[in-house]
Amino acid sequence: MAKVSVLVVDDAPFIRDLMKKCLRNAFPGIHTEDAVNGRKAQALLAREPYDLVLCDWEMPEMSGLELLTWLRQQEGGKHVPFIMVTSRGDKDNVVQAIHAGVSDYVGKPFTNEQLVAKVKKALHKAGKLDALASAAQARPMANALANDSLNALTGGRPETAAAPAAARPSAAPVARATAAAAPSSATANGRGQAQLRLASGASLHVVIKGLSLKEALLVAKRGEQLPHVLEHAVLDLEQGENAEIARLNGYLHAITAVEPKPDSDWLQLNFRFVDQDAQKLDYLSRLIARGTTLKHFVPGA
Repeated sequence: MAKVSVLVVDDAPFIRDLMKKCLRNAFPGIHTEDAVNGRKAQALLAREPYDLVLCDWEMPEMSGLELLTWLRQQEGGKHVPFIMVTSRGDKDNVVQAIHAGVSDYVGKPFTNEQLVAKVKKALHKAGKLDALASAAQARPMANALANDSLNALTGGRPETAAAPAAARPSAAPVARATAAAAPSSATANGRGQAQLRLASGASLHVVIKGLSLKEALLVAKRGEQLPHVLEHAVLDLEQGENAEIARLNGYLHAITAVEPKPDSDWLQLNFRFVDQDAQKLDYLSRLIARGTTLKHFVPGA
């Protein structure tokens, strides 16, 4: 069986590992390579052909849009399927990518099913899907379309099911986060300092209780759908007089109940960043520097 090769480009190791694991589960026999930014990917693409490129937009040294523009100018890269995997969902950004020749678009956070569907569509259009179909069908669909980023991180070790995230054994070691102050009226009224978008499609309005370059400590009102430990998510941060916004990729490292009871209405979330993009780190630095003047905000979590 001829190998189908995919290049995964993202500055966050967590996201690269997530996508590669998803592809290997869904398409047995697929060959994957990865690059930490557009510049490294450019060197790989110049050296050998790939059947598909999965690429983040915001990266240091060379962005995904710059890589796409360069690839479309190469003789052998005019028709290579190129899927942008990014938290930039604004209409202007989508139109910009379309004009540059993007093949498809996957928004962050994404589920494994969403990523697999886009890859199948791209490979089918390129006439490469048949090369993988027979091997992929040999595996149960439940494994091929596993909808849990925890599976990608733990190498397939089973997760404790049926218990709320705050009560799971995996969440227990998170006791380092002490009980938070009373949640703000902003969150209680459905508004918050930021929005946390989960891979499941749910969104939480959150209040920032602490912030560093590595993580954010958040408080959110409990909803019908509980978030999961190690779930991939995007934190949309908007702060300052100019309403600056940054979309920060990461995962939920810990979830605890704010109130000492099993039916606590409030959750404390430890959100770990995975982005290495210099622009986003600069944004966080500036946000932390002026954090002491912001209500409900404590720098240096």
